[in-house]
Amino acid sequence: MVSLRSAGPLASGGNLVMHVAGAESNVAAGVARLGHSVAWAGVLGDDPHGEFIRRQLRSEGIDVQCRIDPERSTGVMFLEQRTADISRAFYYRAHSAGSQLSREDVQRGLERGPAVLHLTGITPALGPLARDTVEHAARSAADAGAVVSLDVNFRSKLWSRGEAREVLTNLVQYATIVIASDDELALVSPAWPGRGDSVDAEAAMAAELLAGGVREVVVKRGAAGAGVYTSGGRREAPAVPVTSVDTVGAGDAFTAGYLSALLDGEDAAGRLQRGVLTGAFAVSTGGDWEGLPRRAELALLTELARGTTQR
Repeated sequence: MVSLRSAGPLASGGNLVMHVAGAESNVAAGVARLGHSVAWAGVLGDDPHGEFIRRQLRSEGIDVQCRIDPERSTGVMFLEQRTADISRAFYYRAHSAGSQLSREDVQRGLERGPAVLHLTGITPALGPLARDTVEHAARSAADAGAVVSLDVNFRSKLWSRGEAREVLTNLVQYATIVIASDDELALVSPAWPGRGDSVDAEAAMAAELLAGGVREVVVKRGAAGAGVYTSGGRREAPAVPVTSVDTVGAGDAFTAGYLSALLDGEDAAGRLQRGVLTGAFAVSTGGDWEGLPRRAELALLTELARGTTQR
């Protein structure tokens, strides 16, 4: 979809700036910038918004495998900076082109035998057809031996927690890696409704997911960093200290870093560290993914003092 961003309240009018948005697109751009071959499958409308998305993703070296739907529009999100600390999203995605994502639309990508298939809980929230397609893709990739990465990415304006739980707990059976913020984990855990918000409750939910076949349960904690549960135990990584400018897309940036490190053969600690680093790039720059690093830039935030200029 496209995101039309406002620097202030939308009701007051003013300028809007257009960006490519969407969790899967953000991750695709982040992983591609870190040197990996990436394909993105989707459906776009026959409109300027769709053309903008295709051009932007292709400019990042992404293999865009999309069908153009002449009958439906590309999805749109308005994002307002309501206050310095609060942003609000308004979705116009019902009956959009993306909601018609079909099995045929993802088949070419699946047939290429990807090492990793990344999915989120956003696409299945768009409608029954997209929901069926996501499950088909997850099952096909798992059967072929690919790593299936599932980021919960719950959006309350697209569906209820109950609807999300019903769909996502089914998808988890195909997942190798489950990624969730600390308040999303209960949506995919057999332990739901959980045992409170304590560390013990989180560990119990992660343990049940691991017992069910998931290999890694990754928990995004925002400014508190991130953690991962595996059969070898639990690891944590603190956030990289930066000046926060824009938190939109930070979770996707973390996921891009984590998956790129997985493809590079890094261990769990290395994957976490790459994830919090790319998340820091996201929050310290504007846009959903535009400020994400290329491989040669990964050391910028750790080797240079804050507020300095590289000369």
